[in-house]
Amino acid sequence: MSEESKIVDLEDIAGVGQETARKLRDAGFSTIEAVAVASPSELASAAGISEGNAAKIVQAARKLADIGGFESGDKVFERRKTVKKITTGSKDLNELLGGGVETQAITEFFGEFGSGKTQICHQLAVNVQLPEEEGGLNGSAVIIDTENTFRPERIIQMAEAKGLDGNEVLKNIYVAQAYNSNHQMLLVDNAKELAEKLKKEGKPVRLIIVDSLMSHFRAEYVGRGTLADRQQKLNRHLHDLMKFGELYNAAIVVTNQVMARPDILFGDPTKPVGGHIVAHTATFRVYLKKSQGDLRIARLIDSPHLPEGEAIFKVTERGIEDAEEEQKRKRKKK
Repeated sequence: MSEESKIVDLEDIAGVGQETARKLRDAGFSTIEAVAVASPSELASAAGISEGNAAKIVQAARKLADIGGFESGDKVFERRKTVKKITTGSKDLNELLGGGVETQAITEFFGEFGSGKTQICHQLAVNVQLPEEEGGLNGSAVIIDTENTFRPERIIQMAEAKGLDGNEVLKNIYVAQAYNSNHQMLLVDNAKELAEKLKKEGKPVRLIIVDSLMSHFRAEYVGRGTLADRQQKLNRHLHDLMKFGELYNAAIVVTNQVMARPDILFGDPTKPVGGHIVAHTATFRVYLKKSQGDLRIARLIDSPHLPEGEAIFKVTERGIEDAEEEQKRKRKKK
């Protein structure tokens, strides 16, 4: 998608007048890409028009935005070249993920309390602001915090360890606390508006984090009778996040809780919550485990093109590092 095609007003879409455009913007459809990836029923209720007209508008927006049709494999390969990677801070963990955390993909980190999930999120929010040659994307980060785990002090610590100004780094991290699952979903729409504003200011959003994904869904939907409703909402939420990643070439990182499976006699009895919806939608699934002291083990359990494997990294005061990094620093001091 060229830069020119992105800067198109909603009024340029066939069938969209000023009043319809205003209603669409009010409902959060501020770009032609947002209209192009919407469903006709979604658009119809937002703009107060018939589904037939909404379908035509979606079709016209897809042509303008140049998305939604069949294309040959070599074109897909060409488009894949726009995918970027954000460094995690650990070479081993980067290698496990095929070079870092990928844009236009959902990377799920799951594990028990204290396994390093939130630490990785904080580190990525710092690293995304680095220049590309240092493993960043010169971008901003958006964090949807569901468990009140965001700590600005930790960001400053990690930023200063990289020689950055901690307060400047904090200015490019936008945090919202989600109070329930509906609010959590609404914040993705709000993030789109913010991303549009920041794109114009030259500090595009290149990372969106949900820490943690299932916390509210798990608390609000209790019992088997509510499972279908929960999974339907969760599916929509994940697809909204995926759309965000594709529209803004941003990395989507979600953390997830685990539950014990007492029926497992051999191997690890923990598994991530969220069922098949999360399992099928997440592009990369990484299981984090505590090891001795500061050491953590990351196991890649699902990826479309990478082999399963493990990496060991360290969570130190400086942030996420390779296991041997601290030893190297100590040897240098001597």
